[in-house]
Formats: sequence, C-alpha cells, structure tokens
Amino acid sequence: MPQTRFVLKKALAQGLKVVVVINKIDRPQARPEYVLNNTFDLFCDLNATDEQCEFPVVYASGVNGVSGMAFENMEADMGPLFETIVREVPPPVVDRNAPLVMMITSLDYDEHKGRIALGRVNTGSLQKGQSLRIGTPEEPARNGRVNELFVFDNFIRTPVDKVEAGDICAVSGLDDVRIGETLMAMDGGMPLPSIKVEEPTVRMTFAVNTSPFAGREGKFVTSRNLRDRLARELERNLALRVEDGETSDMFTVSGRGALHITILIETMRREGFEFVIGPPQVITKLGDNGEKTEPYEFVTVEVADQYSGACVDMLSQRRGQMLEMGPSSSAGATVLKFRAPTRGLIGLRNAMLTASRGTAVLNTLFDAYDGWAGDLNQRDRGSLVSMETGKVTMYALMSTQERGLLFVKPGEEAYDGMIVGVHQRPGDLKVNVCKMKQVTNIRSNKEATAVLDEPRNLSLDDCVEYIAEDELVEVTPVSVRMLKNMRFAKKNQRG
Repeated sequence: MPQTRFVLKKALAQGLKVVVVINKIDRPQARPEYVLNNTFDLFCDLNATDEQCEFPVVYASGVNGVSGMAFENMEADMGPLFETIVREVPPPVVDRNAPLVMMITSLDYDEHKGRIALGRVNTGSLQKGQSLRIGTPEEPARNGRVNELFVFDNFIRTPVDKVEAGDICAVSGLDDVRIGETLMAMDGGMPLPSIKVEEPTVRMTFAVNTSPFAGREGKFVTSRNLRDRLARELERNLALRVEDGETSDMFTVSGRGALHITILIETMRREGFEFVIGPPQVITKLGDNGEKTEPYEFVTVEVADQYSGACVDMLSQRRGQMLEMGPSSSAGATVLKFRAPTRGLIGLRNAMLTASRGTAVLNTLFDAYDGWAGDLNQRDRGSLVSMETGKVTMYALMSTQERGLLFVKPGEEAYDGMIVGVHQRPGDLKVNVCKMKQVTNIRSNKEATAVLDEPRNLSLDDCVEYIAEDELVEVTPVSVRMLKNMRFAKKNQRG
C-alpha cells in the first residue's frame, strides 16, 4: 500500500534496520510466500542496500497471539518477534553526560499554557525552569526558558521536574519555537539537521461566505476569524502554507493534496466556522529547462475483476501510465498500479466509485514533479443551478429530475445560484426547484403516478471533488452546499 511504501522509503533512507513481520497467517487465504516475494521486490524498488535486503522475517497472527520464524512452525506466544527485535534492532545511542540537544518534532496548544513543543531528548538532560538556546544549522540561535516540563503517561501529560536523554517530553514557555528547531544547552550542543518537509502540491481558496444564507448557521463568519484560525493551524501543521488572496477576505491555502486541505476544512466546520472554498488546483513549477512541470503520484486501485476495465480506461483518460496489473490477495479482485498527474486525480475517487458500484479502493502517494501532461477533460457534464430562493417542492422536482441527477429533496431550502444537481448534458442549466403547483377549481380524478428519485447525498469530499473552476463549496457547521462563483462570472463578463 502507498503508506507502507512511504514509511519504508523514509526508514531505508535513514539506514535503519528493518524487521519484516508477515501478519494474519491464520487466514484461510493467507499467502506468506507471495507476500515475502512482493516485499523483497518493494525493497529493491526503493533502492535498499544489499544489507537491508537481507532482512529478518517473522510470521505472526496478532489476534491469536502466536509467532514464529517459519509459518509452518509457530510458537504459542510473541516471544520470537520480541527476541528478533532485541537481536536485530540496535539500541538507541544515549549520552546523558553530553550537553542538552533536543529536536522539536511536533507542536500542541493549550489555552492556559500556550504553545507546547514536543520531542525526544537526544543527549543531556532538561529541567523545569532551565534556560536554553533555540536554533537551526541555517539560523543563529536565540535564548529561551522552560516554564513547565511534561512526560506522557497513558497519553496524558504528566508534570515532571527533569527528563534525560531518550525521554519523549513536552515543553511549555517557548512561544516562538517551531517544528524542526533544536533546543540546546547554554554552554554547548550543536543544532541537529532540520526536518525536511515536502512542498505543497495543491492549493485551494478560502473566503468569507457571501451566499444568501451567510451567517445563519456558523459561529465564526468574519475574515478576522478565518485569518486567526489559519494562523493557529500553521503553528502545528508544518506542511501547510497560507497566503493572502486577491481580496482582504480571501486566503490561498496550499497543502499536500486535496485530502490534506479537506481534513482542515472538516475540522474548522466542526469548530463552528462558516466560509466558502474554491476548487483544488495543482501547483505547477518551472523545470531546469524552463518548461512547466506538475506533480505526479503513484496510484494503487483494488477493484472487483468485472470493473477493472472501466478503472483502467478512467485512469488512462486522465493521462495515467500503467505500471502493473495483477490479482489481489482478495478473491475476485484486481490490483492496478498507475503513475498519473495529480491534476487528473482530482474528482477521480467519486467517478471510480460510481463506475465500480462502490467496490474500488483508491490510494495515492506523491512521486515527483514531471513534465506537463497536457489538457485533461475531467468533467463532461454541467450543473443544475437553482434560479429561485425558497423551499424545494416535490412538484418542481418531478420535472427537474428529468434533466439530471438531483442533490436536494423536498422541504430543503435553496437559493438563486445554488447547485442542486448534475445536468445530463454538458453546460449548466437554470432550473426552478421551488415552483409551487397552481391551485385551481378544476379537479382531476387521475392521480399522479410519477415517483421522485432518491437524491444523491454528497459529503464534503464529494463536493470538493465535484466543483469546477467557476463553482464554490459553502461550508457551515450544519450544511455543505455548492454554488456558482458569482465573482468568477463577473470577472469573465468584464474580460
């Protein structure tokens, strides 16, 4: 899986010793030899050294609590696994007598204590109230002082007076400390190499909600609220970037893919924020030869055999290049491996789930920046857009559903410019989903027999993947709606 590949790549780059554990061998469909061969191929693909490829292998069943050095001969406990770890993995190098050196690897925030820095003490010791230096190899060190010191006991911060080399601790009182900086003793210690964070590949626009329903459902709705919240996120989310937008109420947020930013959006929504967001766009760069480049990702898809052809066509149309195709460990499933531009993956998840009737499992992993893949046709149908403001009626939806797939149902509120469905043809279509049936004195003995289709319920992820360049997602603690971007339309009219 992509996450396994990413973690293993980092471990091999650090020269770490790897112990391979093949779990779940109690399953009837277990194929330990097949898994071992694939694991060796993965080591080779990641440029592991000959020594790293000579990895020890332990077979286990975690649910049954058994392990062994051969899957035909298992012991009734986890002893073989623990013994292999002790034997193969070198112990950490700890020097308690050297000057203090501690790398900050994460940040937390407390309303009473302020910013809290977390990390592991590499050498020396750290005491409550101690004065120290903060710095990186690239910048001059500055002074600081520890107010409080904590260790973790069952995931709960517990105050202590002193920690030593090897301990993982939390420090308060260093209000300007950042991830990747090193805490050092006043009379010694050298800063450790800074943590290298991958650059963002996707950006989205955050703006104050200006829809007709603005301010009805959110607690924090102003540009100041939005700016302060994004500034707080930067303190702990190292891979995020925030820049001012075209106007004072707009911000450009860049992250490591659309999912990275969508998690922030969902968190803010649950906190009571109300705002609108624009469609995700990839961040392009100029290559060494001056040509435009864009991010590419490794794509792994596990799908039922009968839908594999549709998934291959979908990825190929989005400029994906097939790397591998083979049977999955699950019966009746196929694994597809592609390399595709990130731009082509936006909106792919929903389309693939629809084509595979919900059986496809999609995972991606950033690869590198490469040449521009060319034009992509990512959405071939327009939107159904409400032309009135009011409550949605069943009478109006009876005729509207013939135009495409609906997102709303009777009784919900809609407004002018709100996206209420997918048009069955290219191009947008204005519809009146609030139309009422005219009352007359003419009675009919013939009852209506038309059945209203079940509307599609879109999540936040679905909406972010659906919207086009001239559309927005309205995010509130209660609702997630889509609308046409009137600012974009006016700009195009002026142009």
